Amino acid sequence: MRKILLLVILFYPVFASFGQEVDDSLQQGNQYYTEEKYEDAIRLYEWILNEGFVAPELYYNLGNAYFKSHKMTFALLNYERAKLLDPGNEDIDYNLELARSFVIDKTETVPEFFLTQWHNSMVNMFSGDVWAVISMVSFVFLLLVLSVYLYTRKYSVKKLSFWIGVLLLYITVSSFVFALNDRQRVLHPGTALVSASSVTVESSPDESGTDLFLIHEGTKVLIKERIGDWTRIRLSDGKTGWVPSGSIIEI
Repeated sequence: MRKILLLVILFYPVFASFGQEVDDSLQQGNQYYTEEKYEDAIRLYEWILNEGFVAPELYYNLGNAYFKSHKMTFALLNYERAKLLDPGNEDIDYNLELARSFVIDKTETVPEFFLTQWHNSMVNMFSGDVWAVISMVSFVFLLLVLSVYLYTRKYSVKKLSFWIGVLLLYITVSSFVFALNDRQRVLHPGTALVSASSVTVESSPDESGTDLFLIHEGTKVLIKERIGDWTRIRLSDGKTGWVPSGSIIEI
C-alpha cells in the first residue's frame, strides 16, 4: 500500500501536467474554430482523441470543424460517434441530419418490429452511465423495501412493500440491461460510412462478382461479415452485398 501511495505521489505531477496540456489543447482548438482556422482545430481535436480522451462534446466539435472544412464524410463520422455517446443530444441530432442532407444516396429504412423500436427508444433515452446509476439506486431501494417486507408484521405494509419491490426489481434489471446494451453499442456499433467517392457493391467477396448496385460517399451501412479484404454490408433498405474493406470507415 505504501509503495502504491508513493507511486501516486511521484507521478501525480506528471498526470496533472498532462491533463493540463490536454485542457489547453482543447481550449486552443476551440479558439482556432472560433477564428475559422478549422484545419488547426481538427489537428488538435484529433490529437486529444488519439491520446485516449473521449467525450461526445469533443466528437461534436470535431464534426463541426470537418463540416466547416467541407469534409462531409468525416463530419458524419464524428457526429455519429458523438451520438453513440450522447444519443439524446438534440444539437448532435440536428447537425447529423444536416450533414446527411449532403449524402447522395437516399435509402428507405425498413420498419423495425414495434418491440425493437420501443427497446431502442428506451436505450436512447439516457446514456449508459445514467442507466447504470438508475440501476444501482433502484437496487439500493430494493434492498430497503425487502428489509421492510421481511421485518414488518402489518399485512398492509407487507403487501405494499412486496409490490413496490417487484417494481424496483423490474427497474433495476431493465436499466441494467439498457446500460449493457448501450455499452455494447458504443464499443461495437457494427456500422460504417462509405469513404470512397463511390463504390460498386458486389455479389461476392471478389472482383469477379456480379455488380449489384452503386453507393456513394457518406452512406451509412451495417457491417455483417468480413472475409479477407472484403466486407459484407447491408443498407437500411435491406440491400446487401460485398465491398472492399478499404472503401468504408467503421463508426
